[in-house]
Amino acid sequence: MGNQILAASVLMAIAGGMVASQAPINAALGRGIASPIGAATLSFGVGFVILVVATLLMGDGPNLLRVTKVPVWMLIGGALGAVYVVAALWSVPKLGVLTTTTLMIFGQMGAALLLDHLGAFGVAQSSISPMRILSAGLVAVGVILSRW
Repeated sequence: MGNQILAASVLMAIAGGMVASQAPINAALGRGIASPIGAATLSFGVGFVILVVATLLMGDGPNLLRVTKVPVWMLIGGALGAVYVVAALWSVPKLGVLTTTTLMIFGQMGAALLLDHLGAFGVAQSSISPMRILSAGLVAVGVILSRW
Protein backbone atom coordinates (compact mmCIF):
# COMPACT_ATOMS: atom_id res chain seq x y z
CA MET A 1 0.00 0.00 0.00
CA GLY A 2 1.45 3.37 -1.02
CA ASN A 3 2.00 6.16 1.48
CA GLN A 4 -0.79 8.29 0.02
CA ILE A 5 -3.26 5.43 0.13
CA LEU A 6 -2.30 4.67 3.74
CA ALA A 7 -2.54 8.35 4.70
CA ALA A 8 -5.94 8.70 3.00
CA SER A 9 -7.17 5.52 4.71
CA VAL A 10 -6.09 6.72 8.15
CA LEU A 11 -7.51 10.19 7.52
CA MET A 12 -10.90 8.79 6.49
CA ALA A 13 -11.02 6.43 9.48
CA ILE A 14 -10.41 9.42 11.76
CA ALA A 15 -12.99 11.49 9.85
CA GLY A 16 -15.47 8.63 10.22
CA GLY A 17 -14.97 8.74 13.98
CA MET A 18 -15.58 12.47 13.87
CA VAL A 19 -18.81 12.00 11.90
CA ALA A 20 -19.99 9.43 14.45
CA SER A 21 -19.18 11.91 17.22
CA GLN A 22 -20.77 14.85 15.39
CA ALA A 23 -24.26 13.37 15.41
CA PRO A 24 -24.66 12.92 19.19
CA ILE A 25 -22.89 16.22 19.91
CA ASN A 26 -25.30 18.02 17.57
CA ALA A 27 -28.24 16.11 19.09
CA ALA A 28 -27.15 17.27 22.55
CA LEU A 29 -26.87 20.83 21.24
CA GLY A 30 -30.38 20.50 19.79
CA ARG A 31 -31.71 19.41 23.19
CA GLY A 32 -29.71 22.14 24.92
CA ILE A 33 -31.21 24.93 22.82
CA ALA A 34 -34.53 23.12 22.21
CA SER A 35 -34.17 23.36 18.43
CA PRO A 36 -32.77 20.71 16.08
CA ILE A 37 -32.72 23.16 13.16
CA GLY A 38 -31.07 25.78 15.36
CA ALA A 39 -28.44 23.23 16.38
CA ALA A 40 -27.74 22.41 12.74
CA THR A 41 -27.47 26.12 12.00
CA LEU A 42 -24.98 26.65 14.82
CA SER A 43 -23.00 23.57 13.79
CA PHE A 44 -22.72 24.80 10.21
CA GLY A 45 -21.92 28.31 11.45
CA VAL A 46 -18.97 27.09 13.52
CA GLY A 47 -17.74 24.97 10.62
CA PHE A 48 -18.15 27.91 8.25
CA VAL A 49 -16.06 30.23 10.43
CA ILE A 50 -13.30 27.63 10.78
CA LEU A 51 -13.22 27.01 7.03
CA VAL A 52 -13.16 30.73 6.20
CA VAL A 53 -10.22 31.25 8.57
CA ALA A 54 -8.39 28.21 7.13
CA THR A 55 -9.07 29.36 3.56
CA LEU A 56 -7.68 32.82 4.31
CA LEU A 57 -4.66 31.47 6.21
CA MET A 58 -3.80 29.21 3.28
CA GLY A 59 -4.00 32.14 0.88
CA ASP A 60 -6.98 30.70 -1.00
CA GLY A 61 -9.38 33.56 -0.19
CA PRO A 62 -9.29 35.02 -3.73
CA ASN A 63 -10.24 31.59 -5.13
CA LEU A 64 -13.64 31.93 -3.46
CA LEU A 65 -14.46 34.61 -6.02
CA ARG A 66 -14.34 31.93 -8.71
CA VAL A 67 -17.71 30.69 -7.47
CA THR A 68 -19.33 32.93 -10.07
CA LYS A 69 -17.72 30.83 -12.79
CA VAL A 70 -19.02 27.41 -11.74
CA PRO A 71 -22.44 25.93 -12.50
CA VAL A 72 -24.96 26.45 -9.71
CA TRP A 73 -25.46 22.68 -9.26
CA MET A 74 -21.92 22.47 -7.87
CA LEU A 75 -23.11 24.34 -4.76
CA ILE A 76 -25.62 21.65 -3.78
CA GLY A 77 -23.05 19.92 -1.56
CA GLY A 78 -23.74 22.37 1.26
CA ALA A 79 -27.46 21.63 1.05
CA LEU A 80 -26.79 17.90 1.13
CA GLY A 81 -24.59 18.38 4.20
CA ALA A 82 -27.35 20.35 5.90
CA VAL A 83 -29.84 17.54 5.28
CA TYR A 84 -27.35 15.03 6.74
CA VAL A 85 -26.74 17.10 9.89
CA VAL A 86 -30.45 17.61 10.58
CA ALA A 87 -31.28 13.95 9.82
CA ALA A 88 -28.48 12.68 12.05
CA LEU A 89 -29.24 14.89 15.03
CA TRP A 90 -32.92 13.97 14.78
CA SER A 91 -32.20 10.24 14.38
CA VAL A 92 -29.55 9.69 17.08
CA PRO A 93 -31.97 10.00 20.04
CA LYS A 94 -34.37 7.58 18.32
CA LEU A 95 -31.96 5.01 16.86
CA GLY A 96 -28.73 5.46 18.81
CA VAL A 97 -25.36 6.44 17.41
CA LEU A 98 -24.42 2.99 16.06
CA THR A 99 -27.61 2.40 14.06
CA THR A 100 -27.72 6.00 12.82
CA THR A 101 -24.11 5.79 11.67
CA THR A 102 -24.56 2.36 10.12
CA LEU A 103 -27.62 3.52 8.19
CA MET A 104 -25.71 6.60 7.04
CA ILE A 105 -22.86 4.39 5.80
CA PHE A 106 -25.34 2.06 4.07
CA GLY A 107 -26.93 5.03 2.31
CA GLN A 108 -23.50 6.32 1.34
CA MET A 109 -22.53 2.95 -0.09
CA GLY A 110 -25.71 2.64 -2.14
CA ALA A 111 -25.21 6.11 -3.60
CA ALA A 112 -21.49 5.45 -4.09
CA LEU A 113 -22.20 2.27 -6.06
CA LEU A 114 -24.43 4.21 -8.42
CA LEU A 115 -22.15 7.27 -8.68
CA ASP A 116 -19.09 5.09 -9.38
CA HIS A 117 -21.02 3.03 -11.92
CA LEU A 118 -22.12 6.17 -13.76
CA GLY A 119 -18.80 7.96 -13.37
CA ALA A 120 -20.93 10.84 -12.09
CA PHE A 121 -19.52 14.29 -11.32
CA GLY A 122 -16.17 13.44 -12.86
CA VAL A 123 -15.25 10.46 -10.67
CA ALA A 124 -13.51 7.48 -12.22
CA GLN A 125 -16.07 4.99 -13.53
CA SER A 126 -16.17 1.67 -11.71
CA SER A 127 -18.85 -0.85 -12.62
CA ILE A 128 -21.18 -2.45 -10.12
CA SER A 129 -19.93 -5.94 -9.36
CA PRO A 130 -21.11 -8.79 -7.15
CA MET A 131 -18.33 -8.07 -4.63
CA ARG A 132 -19.28 -4.40 -4.42
CA ILE A 133 -22.95 -5.33 -3.92
CA LEU A 134 -21.89 -7.84 -1.27
CA SER A 135 -19.96 -5.14 0.59
CA ALA A 136 -23.07 -2.95 0.75
CA GLY A 137 -25.15 -5.98 1.69
CA LEU A 138 -22.85 -6.71 4.61
CA VAL A 139 -23.37 -3.18 5.87
CA ALA A 140 -27.15 -3.77 5.56
CA VAL A 141 -26.70 -6.84 7.76
CA GLY A 142 -24.79 -4.58 10.15
CA VAL A 143 -27.81 -2.26 10.32
CA ILE A 144 -30.00 -5.18 11.36
CA LEU A 145 -27.47 -6.45 13.89
CA SER A 146 -27.01 -2.97 15.36
CA ARG A 147 -30.63 -3.01 16.53
CA TRP A 148 -30.27 -6.25 18.54
